[in-house]
Amino acid sequence: MFIGKGHQFWMGGLHATRLAEVTSDPARLNDGNFWAVLATFEGKYHFARFKKVTERAFPEVDAWQRLERPWKSSQEMIDFIGYIHEIRESIAAGGVYQVNACRELSHFLGDKPQKLESLFSAILGAHPAPFASFLNIPGFEIASASPERFLSRNGNHIITSPIKGTIRWNQEVFGEKDKSENLMIVDLMRNDISQICAPGSVEVSALFRQEKHPGITHLVSDIEGELKEGVAWEEILTALLPPGSVSGAPKSSALSIIENREGARGPYCGALGWIHGNRAELAVAIRTFWTTGDKYLRYGTGAGITWGSDPQSEWEETQLKARHLISIAGGEL
Repeated sequence: MFIGKGHQFWMGGLHATRLAEVTSDPARLNDGNFWAVLATFEGKYHFARFKKVTERAFPEVDAWQRLERPWKSSQEMIDFIGYIHEIRESIAAGGVYQVNACRELSHFLGDKPQKLESLFSAILGAHPAPFASFLNIPGFEIASASPERFLSRNGNHIITSPIKGTIRWNQEVFGEKDKSENLMIVDLMRNDISQICAPGSVEVSALFRQEKHPGITHLVSDIEGELKEGVAWEEILTALLPPGSVSGAPKSSALSIIENREGARGPYCGALGWIHGNRAELAVAIRTFWTTGDKYLRYGTGAGITWGSDPQSEWEETQLKARHLISIAGGEL
């Protein structure tokens, strides 16, 4: 594969340059080198090995020129509400308990599209996020303001922190629907990481803690464990992907509904971050803009659907999650 200039990765003050290799083989992650990681929601791997990694602020870049035309949604409100009703019917029939329903926003960038590094720089200034990251490799340019930890690893210790439950920044109390949904995903993620962790080591270290982010407050839980001896990265990724918080429970049933109704999500709702030996920081790729070279800028937004969901309120939640970041990029929502 041709490796050109401009390829880079940045996350949490780690800046990787001098791209040397891109592969889809998870066995390569065990070589002890620094790898930027992109796993799509559908499980397609893109691992990028960089030769140079430094600690620094994101590089200065040209200012982002705000977009002007409206964004197009893959599902308009009436279609998305219909999707929610279908999910509730599946829940009533006993086939699934929760599904994360999403839609994709797209914006035509024209013949001379801007680089997303400029948009990412603007996001860092206006919408700080704990797992903000930027990736530019052949075929993908991604600017993410993810608030959600998918997997942190230090030695054999791992932690995942699913987000389920969203209220406006000026609200204080989460409803029972949010807590019930969060608990479903905690159980799912606890089962997922139990496949790769030593028996008895998995625990829910925090349940229903609140995290404030620009414009919204999330309900978050933490699940931790100690990896079994000799577990390789391929086994870890196979057990955990796609992230439970953006799929549903049971995961297999939710994925079937998502595939039939949404099609491929691509990078959105996948995993994005880095792996370096037995250390890693991977985020759930939400609050994320991306391009794939076809002149369109894309952004995904979604909501967790349970039997207690109000369709109109869930539509509004997808708007709420998109509004602040879209206001940075420009264009009407």
